[in-house]
This record gives sequence, C-alpha cells and structure tokens, in this order.
Amino acid sequence: MEEGKRQKQIAGLLNEEMNIIFQRLGLNMLGGGMVSISSVKITPDLLEARVYLSLFQVKDPASVMQKIEDKHHDIKKELAARVRHQLRSIPVLKFFQDDTLDHVFKMEELFKKIGGESKPEQE
Repeated sequence: MEEGKRQKQIAGLLNEEMNIIFQRLGLNMLGGGMVSISSVKITPDLLEARVYLSLFQVKDPASVMQKIEDKHHDIKKELAARVRHQLRSIPVLKFFQDDTLDHVFKMEELFKKIGGESKPEQE
C-alpha cells in the first residue's frame, strides 16, 4: 500500500529527530561500529513507527540492538520533548535491524565469483 503524505512527513520528522537523539545519547557508536538510522516507516494510523537501523562493522549486532532497546524509554522521552508541538501523540517505537547492506555485500561477492569464473572461459 502507498504511503500517504502525512506518513512521509512524520517519518521524515522522526528520522531527523532520532538521528539527533542517537548522537546526543551516544548510540551512534556502539559495539565497535557505527549505528545509523536508515529509514523510519509509519503505520497508516500513525500509532507505530518502525525504525530501521543500519549497523556498520558492529561485532555483535544482537547486543547492540539490546542496548538500544534498553534505552528505549530515554529515546522516546527525548523524542516526545522534541516533537510535542508537531504531533498529538508519540508513536510506539519499534527498532529493527536493516540488513540491506549485508545483502549488497553478498550480491557483490556473488558477482565477483561469477565474473571470476566467466573470464577463463572467454580466453
């Protein structure tokens, strides 16, 4: 289903504010790597925000996700203070690991293998 204009506006606002909050709380550098918010998706009823986190060179993604879940209350509290004039109610935040980078790296490896196998046949 197509995302509505209001959903996109709120998602953009939350993405912007969450990036600032993650920097302030020191959540952008965890587990020996970098954590960034790749996207925010809002449900059509505007009650739930799905925050997709990109983990770059993180040694233990599960522990990083747990640390972020542990800070959930602090994140939501600060988000509420920052957007209280723009939103009537703060959506429920759900954090997910965005694994598109992993898929990209796997695809590149496969393409390299395919490219390496096809070169000897052409000669």
